[in-house]
Amino acid sequence: MIYVIRHGHTDLNKERKMQGRMGLPLNEFGIEQAKALKVKLQNIDFDFVFSSPQERAVHTAEIVTRKSAVLDDRLDVFDLGEADRLHIKEVKMAGQLPDSSLYKGIEEPSLFVKRVFSFMKELEKQHGKKELNILISGHRCTTGCIGAFFEGIPSDGNILKFSSDTGDYKTFNFK
Repeated sequence: MIYVIRHGHTDLNKERKMQGRMGLPLNEFGIEQAKALKVKLQNIDFDFVFSSPQERAVHTAEIVTRKSAVLDDRLDVFDLGEADRLHIKEVKMAGQLPDSSLYKGIEEPSLFVKRVFSFMKELEKQHGKKELNILISGHRCTTGCIGAFFEGIPSDGNILKFSSDTGDYKTFNFK
């Protein structure tokens, strides 16, 4: 079983600001969310724990599992470029993403999907036929993209709908 968790709350979540690679660590509420998730998953013995390299995702994974997470850059948060840390109401959006014609450094969405799917394909190749419990800790974008790996990319392109709330999780299985 694949357990895909979204990191707990940070002050940027609280302030309703865009949170990308310049994100903050978990705040007290985020730590409490991770501890609550630990209780929900307390009977699961995780064979592997993977995480985005962002501190907030790593900390959530390690609170939940009490194990060191293997960091993988392919699970890193979507690069928001110049829109990182701006208030959500201030950001000019193009669909679900900041408008890349207005903000420099916005990651190309197709490359983001390609890198997350690359991680998932490798994971499936290595462990897909085994009965294992694997935890993957990430962000709204990465957890949504992992959901799209299993469910398919929606016709509207909005993979974020597959993400859980902060400090929560979803499960998937390789077919």
